[in-house]
Amino acid sequence: MLPDLDRTDIRLLKLLQEDASLSNLELAEKVGLSATPCARRIKRLENEGIVTGRVALLDQKKLGLSLTAHLGVTMDRHTPDRFDQFETTVAGFPEIIECSVVTGQSADYLLKAVVRDMEHYERFLLGKLTRISGVTGVHSSFELRRVIHRTALPLHD
Repeated sequence: MLPDLDRTDIRLLKLLQEDASLSNLELAEKVGLSATPCARRIKRLENEGIVTGRVALLDQKKLGLSLTAHLGVTMDRHTPDRFDQFETTVAGFPEIIECSVVTGQSADYLLKAVVRDMEHYERFLLGKLTRISGVTGVHSSFELRRVIHRTALPLHD
């Protein structure tokens, strides 16, 4: 079910996705509200779980994290216990920035990992990922160049 959002809610969400550091007063001005009703709307969007958090986006290359790997991981068994164990384990790996269960491929999971270099990746792969019980295969692909990188969801008003 779609949430009941009006045009002002959509504009607020778009603005927050573009720049979460905007103050309530700046947001209110941009959507044509006074500060208090704007703050109430944002609070409602947070309470409804539409806005789940606010973060700073970092430049991974400036931080020395120059290699991004996309990994297809195959499991030996498709049981809830096996999947729970895998998911709990990879959630503790700071290198993994995305993890999804997928269908339509030979892999059970698609992961996105960010590391310093190939040496770091090898240590991560052999020292952590392939040691998880139930992992039977890992297929790695490496980003040569990121063409599109968005964090904003497509919102239509």
